[in-house]
Amino acid sequence: QVQLVESGGGSVQARGSLRLSCTASGYTFSSYCLAWFRQAPRQEREWVVTINTDGNTRYAESVKGRFTISKDNAKNTLYLQMDSLKPEDTAMYYCARGRWRACLTTSSTYVYWGQGTQVTVSS
Repeated sequence: QVQLVESGGGSVQARGSLRLSCTASGYTFSSYCLAWFRQAPRQEREWVVTINTDGNTRYAESVKGRFTISKDNAKNTLYLQMDSLKPEDTAMYYCARGRWRACLTTSSTYVYWGQGTQVTVSS
């Protein structure tokens, strides 16, 4: 049974930092694309960043230069380091596992999702 469990969310002031973690189980961690999405109240779920099995990354323009995705295959854990946070980064953040090794940015290509962790950035 595939499970993804996020942690690390919280409340922070603008220009602060947070590090999210996503621990996976139930499948071979290194064999699939992984991603972070986010969803703010009354908005659609938004792709944030992907990392494929080769470690190649792709970032949404809104977070490029501020967020860094990484993973530790030995620990089955995905990370999202978020720096220089802005109030508009406030959202529920989800990690997701893709269908394949390669990554796409559309949410429909992600099969498994975590329960989410809330990030709130105050001005």
